[in-house]
Amino acid sequence: MKKQNHILNPDTPLLHQDHSKPISRRDFIAQGFAAGLGTFFSGSLFSLFSSPLQAQSTLSSDLEALKQSCGIATAGAGKIPFICFDLAGGANIAGSNVLVGGPNGQMDFLSTEGYSKLGLPGDMIPPIANTQTGLSDFVNSELGLAFHSDSQFLQGILEKVSVTNRANINGAVIPARSENDTGTNPHNPMFGINRVGADGSLLSLVGSRNSDSGANSMSPDSLFDAAKRPTKIDRPSDVTGLVDTGDLVGLLDQSDAVAVMESIQRISDMKLNSVSTQISRDDVLKDLVRCGYVKTADITDRFGNPDNLNPMTDPLITGDNAIFTAEELNQDGEFRKTASIMKLVLNGYAGAGTITMGGFDYHTGDRATGEIRDLRAGRCMGACLEYAARLGVPLMMYVYSDGSVASSGMIDDSEFGRGKGVWTGDNSSTSASFFLVYNPQGTPQLLGATPEQQAKRQQIGYMRRDASVETASGPAANNVNLLVETVILNYMALHGEQGNFANLFPMHGLGNARLMDSLIAFEPIA
Repeated sequence: MKKQNHILNPDTPLLHQDHSKPISRRDFIAQGFAAGLGTFFSGSLFSLFSSPLQAQSTLSSDLEALKQSCGIATAGAGKIPFICFDLAGGANIAGSNVLVGGPNGQMDFLSTEGYSKLGLPGDMIPPIANTQTGLSDFVNSELGLAFHSDSQFLQGILEKVSVTNRANINGAVIPARSENDTGTNPHNPMFGINRVGADGSLLSLVGSRNSDSGANSMSPDSLFDAAKRPTKIDRPSDVTGLVDTGDLVGLLDQSDAVAVMESIQRISDMKLNSVSTQISRDDVLKDLVRCGYVKTADITDRFGNPDNLNPMTDPLITGDNAIFTAEELNQDGEFRKTASIMKLVLNGYAGAGTITMGGFDYHTGDRATGEIRDLRAGRCMGACLEYAARLGVPLMMYVYSDGSVASSGMIDDSEFGRGKGVWTGDNSSTSASFFLVYNPQGTPQLLGATPEQQAKRQQIGYMRRDASVETASGPAANNVNLLVETVILNYMALHGEQGNFANLFPMHGLGNARLMDSLIAFEPIA
């Protein structure tokens, strides 16, 4: 059967007869009624912040010498930047986007019926070989990880990532069950990524939602750290509002304002050296006062010009030959959100960040709605990868969703339906997550001595031939908490630090060292 439907704008809320009316904020985001907005955080705690990767100028030598003793960072923590996409509502990832196969990897193809459940009609399934080339026209491995050639995630990524930079990307997919439309999905790995060392010079973590995890999905309880709760960032004004240098920079130019701050610090220091506070911890109190002035001078030195943080004035992000056109940023809040998060994370101002995109509960009785939303998500993913490449820094990008969808086999032949299967309902058994790694030094290399061994590293777990996750295929397959641990383990392995996993996460559920090793996809890149 074939079905044609009118096309929904990617920002149009989704209404389902089989779903109750949205009540919680999470419900509103999953169905596209909200885009992950939250209250605005200003820079009222600016004296606690430190500096970005690239100083615009330098403080006088005496104050520079004090920065290290005051714990003022001059860069991030030296870890690989980490960005994850939370596609709220239960997006399709397996099959129609990233290929998922049986025990032998992505190319261990599923049944025709299985691919139909994943939204692919019989004439578009990966096993079909071109009679002239002997290869499938429906498999694309330009990014190392195999996608369906008509994946809209892939099309969006390729629109943003240059051909040259694609060669330095590789990835892995993790088939793993995830319950649909529930707030108990602890998908977000931010606190674990921070625990292993990811940190920024301004902020530890950022997220586009005002929630404990900074995302739509919650964080595992065992990882939560209230002191590292992500700062809400979903627009450029949130970024520029992180630092407030007061009125002095407006009255004086930046260099004069810095000179005033330096003078105040020296005068204060002279006074502190000549008096006693009569407090038992006199030295501690004096250090707090002294470092407060040093930090204030440093903030003014580095951020007196707010354009230094503004993604809307970054020539790599917007402008001639930039990642986004001015029109894209002006017309689409998801692009502005992505630009804001990637600006902070990839420049080392934040250690890791989550971009939540709403409206992925798209079993709307057509295919076009999901395809359009997947395409926009792919463009946002590609923007992060391309920005990393233009900055010359590595990136691990993780994509997950709370649940998934399935098709009954009905076809949407509309322009944007593309002749694929209609999404007709939620289905937790077709869920998967994936991550892509960009390495400026070359293609990330899969572990394994043979192509067959590498194929099993690139797909951590597998599906049955009917496109249901094999729940015995790995620790992550039927446990979202262990899915998060698997992602964190792979992040550590990119640094060659997987041997310390059990020390940092003593209550982990990934098994012994041999089993954990089998869950790692790539050789170190850092």
